Amino acid sequence: MDPTIEEFLGHLAVERGASPLTIEAYRRDLTQYAALLGARGVKELSCAGREDLSSFVRTLRAEGLAPASVERKVSAVKSYHKFLVREGITDSLPTALLPLPKVPERLPDVISVAEADKLLSQPFPEGPVGYRDRCMLEVLYGCGMRVSELVGLDVSDLDPDSGFVRVFGKGSKERLVPVGGAADLALREYLEHGRPYLRAKKATLRQDPSALLLNQRGQRLTRQAVFIMVRRYGGLVGLELHPHTLRHSFATHMLQGGADLRALQEMLGHADISTTQIYTHVDRTHIREEYLSTHPRARLR
Repeated sequence: MDPTIEEFLGHLAVERGASPLTIEAYRRDLTQYAALLGARGVKELSCAGREDLSSFVRTLRAEGLAPASVERKVSAVKSYHKFLVREGITDSLPTALLPLPKVPERLPDVISVAEADKLLSQPFPEGPVGYRDRCMLEVLYGCGMRVSELVGLDVSDLDPDSGFVRVFGKGSKERLVPVGGAADLALREYLEHGRPYLRAKKATLRQDPSALLLNQRGQRLTRQAVFIMVRRYGGLVGLELHPHTLRHSFATHMLQGGADLRALQEMLGHADISTTQIYTHVDRTHIREEYLSTHPRARLR
């Protein structure tokens, strides 16, 4: 691998606070970029030209990648070349006029309020695991967390008296997210009736005494386990469910209830409000449905 790639990845980790998952995604994209340019005879990426970049994009499209995947890879390459110029490794910026592929706007998948109630009102297993699973689903929907944020929660991140939970999002950025109602109750019941019994298993080196959500071996719950459980509980009530669907639904239902967009941005941990604004499109869909179903002349032809 070109050593400048490792320098760039180090920059992402140390100076920009990128998560390990983000760094690994950049590593894969840039390794593919280096391989394709190597096949064209480019030995050092700092010497890449505009035609090399164009060839890279053409190759990605020829492989049948979705526009969003092409956009992500091109974005990684553009960031990398900007880094080379900023560090004085080269004066050439071949990506300067390289446009990002246009990605069709895709509204996030959401479930209705009634479907969310159906999901969370279903019977859960008796015992500690049932308390944990209800807590997991209530917090995902009630706080709008990402899966990585949920499984990363420690008991010390909870402050029941304040009504907030401390969350570490992308780039290890800290924020406080309100928790109340059903999610708060599910958390309290899990802490009393669930977690102590999951922790009571025979101690092993892999156990994390600080972790909030535990598996049946007393270890921190993994992202993969949450994906599986959310899909299973969704299937039990006839829903095709993904953890991020609950985050999208949280945001959409908040806006439908009159939440301020800036407050929602802070709760979701979005760096840019334009990311949060996609939910206004979903909310407008809801408003149009209300209009069509209630105005006496809305459906006249």
